Amino acid sequence: MYVGNAIIAAAERAVAMKRPLVLFSAAGGARMQEGILSLMQMPRTTVAVEMLKDAGLPYIVVLTHPTTGGVTASYAMLGDVHISEPNALICFAGPRVIEQTIREKLPEGFQRAEYLLDHGMLDRVTHRKALKDELVTILRLLTGQSPAVKGDLPAPKETAPVPKGEAPSKPDAKAKPEAGAAKE
Repeated sequence: MYVGNAIIAAAERAVAMKRPLVLFSAAGGARMQEGILSLMQMPRTTVAVEMLKDAGLPYIVVLTHPTTGGVTASYAMLGDVHISEPNALICFAGPRVIEQTIREKLPEGFQRAEYLLDHGMLDRVTHRKALKDELVTILRLLTGQSPAVKGDLPAPKETAPVPKGEAPSKPDAKAKPEAGAAKE
């Protein structure tokens, strides 16, 4: 139930702030066996996604390895754009369950990100190192801005030069951003 509540809260906040929602999914699919309250998160999260669509806000899903079970049957596959990390397993029922059910060997790479991209279930397969730039470009396009080009992103904040022979100081991990500070 906690995951369902978190997704609903994220969708409500995105609508209140008039901002796109980017969701990273990872699930082993066991939630369906945990009981009716866990199972009921599927329709609840689907309604949350509909709130975003009714508000005209983009909903991007980044599928990580693995994304299976009820997550795939609900909010993970309802995005406007679906991006996956390379070779991620994405499915409702796993390959072993399907092979046992149909008593046949599945095609090579079945239910992996690249296979799903080739068969129209995903929009992109992007390595995590390139994901930030990919998301910035997609979000800019979906929100009516021109796509980001190299050098178009804001420059990092200026810092004082580090004297020769000294190591740069690390930012304070406990420091909180100023209220109202913009986040990317």
